[in-house]
Amino acid sequence: MIENPFQTESASADSLSQRQPNPRPRILLVAADPLISKPHMAALTECGYHVDVAEDGTAAWAALQLNSYDLMITDNGMPKMSAVDLLKKLHAAHMALPVIMATGSLPQAEFTRSPALHPAATLLKPYTLAELLRTVKEVLQAAANACETIALDATSL
Repeated sequence: MIENPFQTESASADSLSQRQPNPRPRILLVAADPLISKPHMAALTECGYHVDVAEDGTAAWAALQLNSYDLMITDNGMPKMSAVDLLKKLHAAHMALPVIMATGSLPQAEFTRSPALHPAATLLKPYTLAELLRTVKEVLQAAANACETIALDATSL
């Protein structure tokens, strides 16, 4: 079942206090092709991630406005808005979100011109689901480590 990326979770103060300390990481998967999105979503969900799917860059941007995500996985050659354009919007909005770009060719010229747009990780097609899952785990762990470092630095002020 593909979840609606525009669906928001409402939570009362009681339910917020009862949440587990480590909720399932929430991933936005941006994929126009169901032959890619369905197996990716199934594998990620089976590994314990909460996954929303957006069919193009415009839908992804709308989902990012409504929901909070721990990670975004996207191809660069998306309809309506490329991953590079989506990264530009994230950067301009000061949204710190790790991104995995899974693509057939990397936009090296864009990354050279704007190093801040470089995703947290890249997967060159073809790649296996095992490679995807390993990369997701590594990127989420790196993001968690960065947050812990920031929190420790803040306590020493």
